[in-house]
Amino acid sequence: MPLVPMRQILDEAAKGGYGVGAFNVNNMEQIQAIMEAARETQSPVIIQASRGALKYSKMIYLRNLIQAACEECPEIPLAMHLDHGNSPETCKQAIELGFTSVMMDGSLGTDGKTPNSYEQNVAVTREVVELAHAYGVTVEGELGCLGGIEDGHGAGIAADDTDHLTDPAQAEDFVAQTGLDALAVAIGTSHGAYKSMRKDPKTGQMLPPALAMDRIHEIHKRMPNCHMVMHGSSSVPKHLVDIINQYGGKMPGTYGIPIEQIQDGIKHGVRKINVDTDSRLAMTGAVRKVLFETPEKFDPRDWLKPARDAAYQVYKDRMIAFGQAGHAKDYKPITLDDMKKVYGKK
Repeated sequence: MPLVPMRQILDEAAKGGYGVGAFNVNNMEQIQAIMEAARETQSPVIIQASRGALKYSKMIYLRNLIQAACEECPEIPLAMHLDHGNSPETCKQAIELGFTSVMMDGSLGTDGKTPNSYEQNVAVTREVVELAHAYGVTVEGELGCLGGIEDGHGAGIAADDTDHLTDPAQAEDFVAQTGLDALAVAIGTSHGAYKSMRKDPKTGQMLPPALAMDRIHEIHKRMPNCHMVMHGSSSVPKHLVDIINQYGGKMPGTYGIPIEQIQDGIKHGVRKINVDTDSRLAMTGAVRKVLFETPEKFDPRDWLKPARDAAYQVYKDRMIAFGQAGHAKDYKPITLDDMKKVYGKK
């Protein structure tokens, strides 16, 4: 099966009332783990690469690895997505390499750090929509700014900074002006493993980040057909952090997004859920454990295989929790050429 437009995967998820995990990758082991989990659970899936990942692995290597995943698992609807594209040029390069979906993050400037004005965001997102739709490629845009920094991307905004959250009324205007396919919303999530600065004043214990779920609810009321995206949605499970710390790591004060809140978002229009940190934690813990317990090991396969197995379990758990499990064969995948015709009628 060739790669499919992400728009189809999101449209079908909306029909079925479920979400689809979009998993960031940097190497072969992550891609293999995702596809093994997708095949076992019969899940449609989105594999995505950030600009940092593309710099690390080189875009053509990741592209070919994802193409190999299509050949190995032809029964799985799979979209290849560019995460946090910083310019039309970056998006164009990804499209030319065969990505079936791109994100134009016009919420920030080309440096990936400085917030853009609303007008700048609209203009650059619309430019990419016009470019991508001519190829049948899906476009994700972002309104508001996420907290944290990942792969050098992000404004470093605190997770509890409400000034940069998505405004529902503005979101409606943004979607209408740009014609995008998916809207990434800022509701208090953030990149990385440290998603909360809140503490219980009595006990001093860390509390989950305060998410503005009401904004998702309001956007869904205004635009029931809008596919929303939750970035920074790793759950940062305590048992994965504990493994890292048990074998020499130092990761105090971590906190993620409770699965229950993601599932609430899915009930109100969230169709794409970005997960990166959880697989990083799982793989790092597995590697640390092997090298700690068997310091004589030197073959990379001795620790890459356990790392891959640990990531697989994360992906499988998320596919089940998001509701995408069992939906791989619900529909006949379409091509980018088919999607071009759909866009051409609008």
